[in-house]
Amino acid sequence: MAEGKVAERKETPEAYAFRVAVDDGALPVPVAERPRLRLRLASFFRKMRRFLAELGGERAITEAFAAERAYGHFFLFVPVFLGIGAALWYVAATDPPLHAMVLSACVTIWPAWRLRHREDWAALAAAAAFLIPTGMLFAALESARLDTVMLDAPVTTDVIGRVLSRESDERGAIRYRIAVEATRDPALKRAPGVVTMLARMKHAPVPIGSGIEGRGRISPPSGPALVGLNDFAFDAYFAGNGAVGYFYRAPLAVAGGEAGWEVRILQEIAIWRDNLTEHIRGRIGGDAGAIAAALVTAEQRAISPDTVEALRQAGLAHVLAISGLNMVLAAGTFLVGARMAMALVPGFAERYPAKKIAAVGALVMVTLYILVSGGAISAVRSWIMICVMLIAVLFGRSAISLRNVAISAILILAVTPSAVTNPGFQMSYAATLGLVAGYAAWRERPVRRESRGGPFQLFGGSVGRFLGGLLLSSMIGSLSTLIYSIGHFHRIPAYGLAGNLLAMPVISAIVMPFGMMAVLLMPFGLDAIPFAIMGKGIDWMIALSKWVADWEGEIVIGRIPPLAFLLIGVGGGLLCILRTRLRHAGTALVLVGIGVACWPEGRPHPEVLVSEDGRLVAFLSEGKVAANRTRPPGFIYDQWRRALRLGELVKPDMRTTAGLTIEQVKEEPADTSPQRRPRRKADRGKAEAALIAALETAERKNGFVCERKAFCAAVSPSGWRIVTLEDTAFLGLACDGADLVVVPFALRLDACRSGARLVTARHLRRTGALEIRPAADLGSEALGDAEFAGAVETLDRPWSRHRTYDWRTDRFETDAPLSDSGE
Repeated sequence: MAEGKVAERKETPEAYAFRVAVDDGALPVPVAERPRLRLRLASFFRKMRRFLAELGGERAITEAFAAERAYGHFFLFVPVFLGIGAALWYVAATDPPLHAMVLSACVTIWPAWRLRHREDWAALAAAAAFLIPTGMLFAALESARLDTVMLDAPVTTDVIGRVLSRESDERGAIRYRIAVEATRDPALKRAPGVVTMLARMKHAPVPIGSGIEGRGRISPPSGPALVGLNDFAFDAYFAGNGAVGYFYRAPLAVAGGEAGWEVRILQEIAIWRDNLTEHIRGRIGGDAGAIAAALVTAEQRAISPDTVEALRQAGLAHVLAISGLNMVLAAGTFLVGARMAMALVPGFAERYPAKKIAAVGALVMVTLYILVSGGAISAVRSWIMICVMLIAVLFGRSAISLRNVAISAILILAVTPSAVTNPGFQMSYAATLGLVAGYAAWRERPVRRESRGGPFQLFGGSVGRFLGGLLLSSMIGSLSTLIYSIGHFHRIPAYGLAGNLLAMPVISAIVMPFGMMAVLLMPFGLDAIPFAIMGKGIDWMIALSKWVADWEGEIVIGRIPPLAFLLIGVGGGLLCILRTRLRHAGTALVLVGIGVACWPEGRPHPEVLVSEDGRLVAFLSEGKVAANRTRPPGFIYDQWRRALRLGELVKPDMRTTAGLTIEQVKEEPADTSPQRRPRRKADRGKAEAALIAALETAERKNGFVCERKAFCAAVSPSGWRIVTLEDTAFLGLACDGADLVVVPFALRLDACRSGARLVTARHLRRTGALEIRPAADLGSEALGDAEFAGAVETLDRPWSRHRTYDWRTDRFETDAPLSDSGE
């Protein structure tokens, strides 16, 4: 036993060791020992305290800002602030005052310019104060420049115009995009400038640029299927499409009007694109040919729905979109191939800059590619980035950097700021940010210079790097776009990583290289063999995607709060943009966003759903959903199913009561003979009895009970009696026997005299799709206390203002009653 004073304490991984001064000298004596876990925890907390102290220090933050400035990362916030400004303009309930935005930009431009070299929060705040109103101005200018005329209500009319473009599906139906020149029978007072119409019947395709005429049904683009889902009217407005519809019979080719030089150029490009599409489909048949055409011209309508769904569940839907993958593979294949070809010429590489010549050729090739690809946002973003990269190669600069991503985003937001709301734009830039940031971290990692030798080192190293890079890029891309897949599509493919690992080698090594080779050889008629090899590779890709899809690994997430989507998206962006300790602010935002997403919703789930056209009504009960349609329209119901995570579909019980017809229930004229009046009353009583019986049966079966071509009846879990009508002859009976009556027709009646809630096409035109929730906070289950939430949140924006147009007065009247039809 040693006694004395502690002269020194030393901490080891296993224990504390002390040097104790005793009479005969100083010697180390292990006096006390602590378990390894406790020691590590203590060390961890000390380091965390030191880190937080350094992080909270003003000097540390200043140094972090200086480091970010040295990296040039503050420039990356320019498109971020522009995008925030554009998004604020789009989500506003009314158009923000133009003079206020101009004044804000003018007042803040001088401080932003003076502080551009500062390395603190003030410089960032000044930049935000200027760029956010500038982004709002860009959005306002784009809306004013387009000024798309949206059709106010469905109407049947003769459409006369000029074909701007066309595309066909796997069944031979052709969808025409038509510049409307006139309408007839009736002539619309406020005709849309461009409509998209489908011709399902077989006919000789009307050439692009030619005149077209046909009678059909056109309707306004639909709004969101539920609150917070994608607004297709918004997309149509900024795409320039004022209406969608179909022809009743085959359209005719007629003499078209004279077009301007800009339109003629676009028509020539559309003709070139259409001819290229048809040529590729002719060389490669079936779904493989349709996918091959989609990879070159972005026309996807000819791909069968089963194959599209298999690709989506396997996480390979991104392959169909002309995006960075396609552009990089095409440009990279051309760049490498051209350099190899020039290297085969003796002395050429020594005399001329082969790399720069190949870059110029790749620049021309990707420019031609973007012309025939349809100009999607993801394709334009990729084209701009690759152009910047190839120009950087010409000047000997770094080709892959976040600044190139920022430059492409600034150009897109300056011209088409509406792209900031597009899922393709968000997912494309999220994946690109993640991959470029991951590449930068991988490039700057510390590398150990160890050599193990062995005859298989080179082979194994190359294969390992390829597979490792493929795995890493797939993981980064999947994680970067995960929140956007959840936020917009409410689902994620569980085996998407496996699908990409299996299919991407085939796409990278076979499909895209031989596809590019075939397109280059097409003018010489030597494209048959490359297209055949490309088609075989696509067949393998389809087989792999169907195999992965059979694992049934789709995960339906449902709607998440907008705040969670915003926090996770912004936090992920900060993690990719910043490189110092400031990036942990992004980590905090991501964690808070996940917490908000997982926090239980404070209000009850919707109990009754009504589609925008009023033809589909459903209620939720005991994990199931009961609908009034045997086969609900997939376009609407699939969105409901994913957004609300709906369970099993309970189909309606379809009946036909003997002797109950529409004619027997209709009101007779006032001068009906006395001999017929008793019969009318008896028939009306039979109809009323059938409705009551349907409601009683529906309550027992917990679903809809329908009389064919008459009505459907149901009772919701809260006891609400719901009746949907197929014919207005039953309106009086429905109002007397139900709490909620849904009529998919435009009626002049605003409410039932009995007090029942009446929802008609006139009401749905203003509100869009409806979600009805019980008023749980009031403790009442009465329908009058329920919450009716419309999917259309505002009527005072350019893409929703057409809902207030009255063709009778030719005015936009927010509070005026709506007409029965469009014209």
